[in-house]
Amino acid sequence: MSALAFPAPDVPHHRGRRADAVVDHLIELIVSGVVPPGSSLPVESALCEAFGVSRTVVREAIKSLEAKGLLKVRQGVGTLVSAQESWNLLDPALLTAIVRHDERYDILDQLVDVRTSLESSMAREAARKATPADIAELRDLMAQLDAAVGEPDLLDDIDVTFHERIMLVSGNRLGRAIVHTVHAEARRSPRYVGHSALKHRRQSNRQHRAVLEAIAAGDPDAAASLMAEHIATSWQRRRPAGPHRPAG
Repeated sequence: MSALAFPAPDVPHHRGRRADAVVDHLIELIVSGVVPPGSSLPVESALCEAFGVSRTVVREAIKSLEAKGLLKVRQGVGTLVSAQESWNLLDPALLTAIVRHDERYDILDQLVDVRTSLESSMAREAARKATPADIAELRDLMAQLDAAVGEPDLLDDIDVTFHERIMLVSGNRLGRAIVHTVHAEARRSPRYVGHSALKHRRQSNRQHRAVLEAIAAGDPDAAASLMAEHIATSWQRRRPAGPHRPAG
């Protein structure tokens, strides 16, 4: 099979890590399109030979990929690559690979849409629920953001903490978990993080402060709309021009 013409990874000696290495390699082949949806994986013995692992390791890897929605084992047919609609995009390893191969920025655009919807909703709830102690902590983080405006890496870390604190105040544990998963993986991609000019970092801080003041004032509608505007415009500034979304 053409997919196995690719060199197999260096497989660790520990069985669990061996299965992980096989999983990671097959995810890469599937997400990159080398092994497209609808195609069959080689039989178990061929996979064992290709990766230099036991049948037990191959079976563990196949089960893991089934759980991620990437494979479907059919009795009498074999192991087939599932349609993309079946893939679990919240699986960290799978999402990382998808973002890495997202040349048209479709997934990153969708990720930002999800963040915008969920975080604006959580900002709304934070405006309803924030205590004086919550507001004080957000003001302290805002002061840190202002102090770090000349240090992009530090600013980025504080930025994440600021958003995280608002989500915690909202009490929406599921929404926070979803945002945490998708945003953590996206931040690994230089194409998502991008390069931020000083004027843009200052603009971002102004937007953070506006969200904070809306929450402090107990204005849910303003907090939600300002958070949505902040996330959307920040991405628009970073996003390179693509085939469907020109810069500007």
